[in-house]
Amino acid sequence: MTAAPALAGVVGWPIGHSRSPRLHGHWLRRYGIAGYYIPIALPPDGLAAGLHALRTLGFRGINVTIPHKEAALALADEATDLARAIGAANTLTLRTDGTIHADNTDGYGFVANLRQQVPAWRAGAGPALVLGAGGSARAVVAALVAEGAPEVRVTGRTLSRAEALAAHFGPPVVALPWAAAGVAAGDAAVIVNTTPLGMAGNAELPLSLDGVPPTTLVTDLVYGGEPTPFVAEARRRGFAAVDGLGMLLHQAAPGFERWFGVRPEVDEALRRAVLAP
Repeated sequence: MTAAPALAGVVGWPIGHSRSPRLHGHWLRRYGIAGYYIPIALPPDGLAAGLHALRTLGFRGINVTIPHKEAALALADEATDLARAIGAANTLTLRTDGTIHADNTDGYGFVANLRQQVPAWRAGAGPALVLGAGGSARAVVAALVAEGAPEVRVTGRTLSRAEALAAHFGPPVVALPWAAAGVAAGDAAVIVNTTPLGMAGNAELPLSLDGVPPTTLVTDLVYGGEPTPFVAEARRRGFAAVDGLGMLLHQAAPGFERWFGVRPEVDEALRRAVLAP
């Protein structure tokens, strides 16, 4: 290289499981960019010092994963309205003036994935049912509200968390007890699983699709080489069903463009690269 390479990366604790280096590495090779995307393990008490060091080393940006998303937002000098509404950041831009700009692209990735896989999908087609009330659910709920969902029903195994999420966003978000999920699914236009249920090593999602309208879109934020039992069952029954890998891929695109100057394409070649053994 005849010039300093462009640097970006992902911070988390732990970080070995992250597929982001493979994802961004594919794009760097595809577009012939002289740069690196590096996984960085930072313990919670080292985040502030770590970000300062990365800025000093010339990093242009950082993706943020568990458990740092809330703390990253608090450390930023500026943040998008969406990041503040969600209460977490997953994309930091380290500016040349020493300031940090925070964004949350998880909701963007969620919507972009649905639109790519099911182009006819529209949030305004009817109520949405969101299973789970954690950090991922907050991003999904924010995106559904922004896209015009007439009602967003949130249910979780801990009702108080669903109620807190509904109170945070206000109408059209409503909280329901976990036991009411089956009834709430009866007229839902989209059902979103944001829980780890169905992921390898976890129990299956206890939601029957009996009585769910055939036009309902089913999606699971869990991703892997094989569809989750929830997505597989939905497809077997003829529902449009989308896994969570596309959300991971699409949420990465805005940061890559900011840091490396190219708007990358999310396609089948990228999916294969990220899922490769």
